[in-house]
Amino acid sequence: MTNLILLSFLRQRPMHGYEIQQLIQSSRMDLWTNILSGSIYYALNKMEQDGLIMAAAEERTGARLRKIYSITDEGEKLFQQMIRETLTLPPHSVKSDFSLGLIWIESIPKPEALELLEQNLRQVEESLAQWRSGKEIKGQYGLSKIAMATFDNAISLLEQDAAFLRNIMDLLQE
Repeated sequence: MTNLILLSFLRQRPMHGYEIQQLIQSSRMDLWTNILSGSIYYALNKMEQDGLIMAAAEERTGARLRKIYSITDEGEKLFQQMIRETLTLPPHSVKSDFSLGLIWIESIPKPEALELLEQNLRQVEESLAQWRSGKEIKGQYGLSKIAMATFDNAISLLEQDAAFLRNIMDLLQE
């Protein structure tokens, strides 16, 4: 996923790693992609070694030397291939470490289990609020129908997760 994201940015124009990192953070992409700063630089170095991107220029900022990367023809081919592959994947997986933990939830004291579930619910509700806010803010600049559907899907899933957590908490309290 990291390679797909980085290649998509480099298709727009040549950039250095820090600029990509800033774009990911400012767009809030980091909330739903699980991409970390360290993985950006690792992936850029690996993709350069693999010939998917190349250092088009170098920029000196104080004592720091930054490589400005651009996508190669091989990188473009991989980008196209990765899009095709991702479009055949299920939108969400039912495989979940959370579900696995539920199997053995009765192995820990009920008050502790409830507190952990409440903590989880707070996190889901915070994420839900961020997605709703993001949809509203980005909607002011105009969202494509596909982007709107993506926001609606994420919000719906988070609402389902919150309802599921409340249900599990109710069941534990019976």
